[in-house]
Amino acid sequence: MASPRVMHAVQYDHYGGGASALKHVEVSVPSPKKDEILLKLEASSLNPIDWKIQEGVIRPFLPPKFPFVPVSDVAGEVVEVGPGVQNFKVGDKVVSMLNTFRGGGLAEYAVAMSRLTVKRSPEIPAEEGACLNIAALTALQALTQAAGVKLDQSGPSTNLLITAASGGVGHYAVQLAKLGNAHVTATCGSRNLDLVKRLGADEVLDYKTPEGAALKSPSGKKYDAVIHCATGIPWSTFEPNLSEKGKVIDITPGATALMTSVIKKLTFSKKSLVPLLLFPKAENLQLLVNLTKEGKLKTIIDSKFPLSKAEEAWAKIMDGHATGKIIVTSE
Repeated sequence: MASPRVMHAVQYDHYGGGASALKHVEVSVPSPKKDEILLKLEASSLNPIDWKIQEGVIRPFLPPKFPFVPVSDVAGEVVEVGPGVQNFKVGDKVVSMLNTFRGGGLAEYAVAMSRLTVKRSPEIPAEEGACLNIAALTALQALTQAAGVKLDQSGPSTNLLITAASGGVGHYAVQLAKLGNAHVTATCGSRNLDLVKRLGADEVLDYKTPEGAALKSPSGKKYDAVIHCATGIPWSTFEPNLSEKGKVIDITPGATALMTSVIKKLTFSKKSLVPLLLFPKAENLQLLVNLTKEGKLKTIIDSKFPLSKAEEAWAKIMDGHATGKIIVTSE
């Protein structure tokens, strides 16, 4: 299947501006280089980092230049294979995490690195596959590497707290934690209490109640680890709820969290704050695809928007109250 020479894409050409700064344009279809593949995109999923890059939180590194087509989490079909690619062929349905520096997910076609692409089986819709990159990989890495949870239940019993458990990372973290030997306390808004219970949480707190704001486990358990997916909660709220060697794994660490992390190390504190930096690996993405295929991992989709209405999806992710994931689909 030959790709056209031009395609519809959504980009921005300066920092800031939010959804109103997104522009619909016609651009050239990119060509895959060595170890790359060209995908006809079926779905892309948005993450908070996408709009934060637009706001300039990682300037001057991201975006590397303007104009910039954002979003890195995609699913689609291989339509062209670059030199050196052995494990993909035209027609393969895949899930891929695009190069963050290149972006490209809000478009009809995108170039993906073969090393961060995995095949997806027909049972997995593109909309679900596109969600498994940043959000589910972050949840997996936080649980298995930082918190030491073993998904085959071979590890010791772990008491976990997951904040913002109905969000993109949080809803995956609850499900993955319950595959391991973990007792899960979760926080979310009142409208999502039942959803988070259905995902497997043992205890659920409404974060707007006094108990929820204090993060206290209803059963009085101290947390061995916190998968912290929310923002704006100080260390002083976490500390009395942690076990002797408890750790807070912060998936979006700001300056205050980084400072707290350093102070805890310098003072030889048994309790620690661990900033999480995602290191995506194809084998981990393959594990998530397999778990989805087996019905052990479900994706909650908040809403879907066609590419022609990508700015509406952008506004929704910036609002910060989505339940699960926000999807942009091909027309």
